[in-house]
Amino acid sequence: MSWRACCSTSSYTAPTPSGAGSPTIADPDLTPGDRAALAALARQAVEATVRGGPAPPIPDVPGARLRRGAFVTVAVAGALRGCLGRVLGDRPLGPVVRAMAAAAAREDPRFPALAPEELLQLHVEVSVLGEPVPLAAADVGRLAIGRDGVLVRQGRASGLLLPQVAPEYGWGPEELLAATCRKAGLGPDAWREPGTEVFTFLADVFGE
Repeated sequence: MSWRACCSTSSYTAPTPSGAGSPTIADPDLTPGDRAALAALARQAVEATVRGGPAPPIPDVPGARLRRGAFVTVAVAGALRGCLGRVLGDRPLGPVVRAMAAAAAREDPRFPALAPEELLQLHVEVSVLGEPVPLAAADVGRLAIGRDGVLVRQGRASGLLLPQVAPEYGWGPEELLAATCRKAGLGPDAWREPGTEVFTFLADVFGE
């Protein structure tokens, strides 16, 4: 699961703070200072990419050195304009956030590249992923909407939806699984097939 992926289908989910009252799960190794520094890094990386400037430096905070997967969501005036990430937590978080923010601004195949004039209404959100956990078809009941993201893989086909996507559409567990399968280019019931791998994961979601 070392591949890069887009995170959602077509729309933007409002910022979801981590901590009390949030359906997402705060990473115990990330401090408020880490989150603020990583969110700022994501914005700086987007702005540098769009303006053609040098990549920003990695902030000197402990959280930037943690090995985690992460996705960066870029929105302009409330509309999704890019979301890309890396699933596997085999690299330091700071460089991953910087690289995925730059990629989300320019390389998401669903959208044209961001233009400089769009930066005035830019919002950036970071989702730091927990370790993916296998989910058997018989265990769908343990999938918690708003808490769990879903990753589906069958052969070379793969799809991922972040935890904050399902509540936006009012999906239940089976609808979320079906949507993730469709995201992978598979049939909606592919998650039930023996050759399909399904994983859930938690995410610490924060923005500016």
